[in-house]
Amino acid sequence: MKKQLLLVISLFSVLLFSACDETETVDDRWKIENEAQFTAIANNPEYTKLNSQSGNGFVMYKVLETGTGERSPYFTEQVKVLYTGWYKNIWDNPDTYSDENGNFITNKIVFDTTSKNNIARTFNVNGVVDGFSTALQNMKEGDKWEVWIPWKLGYGTNSSGTIKGYSTLVFEIEL
Repeated sequence: MKKQLLLVISLFSVLLFSACDETETVDDRWKIENEAQFTAIANNPEYTKLNSQSGNGFVMYKVLETGTGERSPYFTEQVKVLYTGWYKNIWDNPDTYSDENGNFITNKIVFDTTSKNNIARTFNVNGVVDGFSTALQNMKEGDKWEVWIPWKLGYGTNSSGTIKGYSTLVFEIEL
């Protein structure tokens, strides 16, 4: 009886440990690739580190145009913003390309933009993802920045529309 019990426990243990292999999932690869791209930007001297107002990390930004505004908006204020938000499916590939079968691939995914009608959107600084809010609180009226937001300050582990969890987001923002 003891031998049978020991055999059953041993068999169960083997099954349990074999089910816990450390194979990499698609989400794991997506997360790793997005973190690697953000790290590459963080190490690029063209970009400046900006700590999140929440203390949950940092964004990277590059000034495209300098505005003439006197002060940055507060967390509780409303702002008018022109912007385009995007990410890439494969960071090492160009924005568009043809695959090995000749299929045209759009690699740069624009998930939200005001460029279609060039009308600024009005919203509360505290009504957007942490990374976007952090950038806004450091910009002045007329500033135009390219802002890179790591997944922790974007949509996190959750998907939102076409944006997968763990996505590094890039915004061109004009306040």
